[in-house]
Amino acid sequence: MILVSGATGNVGGEVVQALVHAGEPARVLVREPADLPVEQAVGDLNEPSSIGAALDGVRSVFLLPGYRNMTGLLARIRQAGVERVVLLSSLASVATDTRNAVSQYMIRSETAVRESGLAWTVLRPNAFMSNALRWLPQLQAGDVIRDAFGEVPIASVDPYDIAAVAVRALLDPNHEGRVYPLSGPERLLPAQRLAVLAEVLDRDLRFHALSDAEARADMAGKIPEEYIQAFFSFYSDGTLDESQIYPTVEQVTGTPPRTFQQWAIAHRAAFTARTDP
Repeated sequence: MILVSGATGNVGGEVVQALVHAGEPARVLVREPADLPVEQAVGDLNEPSSIGAALDGVRSVFLLPGYRNMTGLLARIRQAGVERVVLLSSLASVATDTRNAVSQYMIRSETAVRESGLAWTVLRPNAFMSNALRWLPQLQAGDVIRDAFGEVPIASVDPYDIAAVAVRALLDPNHEGRVYPLSGPERLLPAQRLAVLAEVLDRDLRFHALSDAEARADMAGKIPEEYIQAFFSFYSDGTLDESQIYPTVEQVTGTPPRTFQQWAIAHRAAFTARTDP
């Protein structure tokens, strides 16, 4: 049995689908019942004492980072007889300035996993292609997308490919002790991603790059201030480079990573359902 955390999110949801497709027994941990195609257990990873039933018979865990007591959580997972954990981390853990809030919780999570006594694999993906879904409200309102960091190229990665690597690591001990940087096959500016989306949606979309001051004002109140500072460290100060293209997805899965166009086509319904009159 494999336990999946974050199953209602972009990556966790893809992990669930990949396990179902592979015919592997899976269980998802949820805080309340959800519409998912696998067995569910109710619990809260911030409260390790609440997940005993969820861990019954589990041999591998797909784990998100940043829970309140990662060391205690992993100790509870090990006590239950789990053999391995695959952690979804980020390249923020190795940014050139790791003093920011995002890097710190990624580093704490990775350290806890490494010191847990469990077999482990760490995934460090670039930004997700699914981040484009945050443009949905603007797409519903019109054809101009305003966003920050317009001059920053990113080789973003499809959560589908992150999940494909995660499932290999959950099932195969040959991936134990590995740290996998993950990317898509192309580096694109935000305007270039929008141009691809415009073609897929058959819309005349235009990108407006926010100045740093405009971006800060736009984020204020929506994102904790310490995370705003982290994003500006990463993308304005350049302490995080997500423009690198890595061969990892193909090396691990045998299949090249998906392009942004492939992601956009696969998720066209998510945009058209909310933007069509």
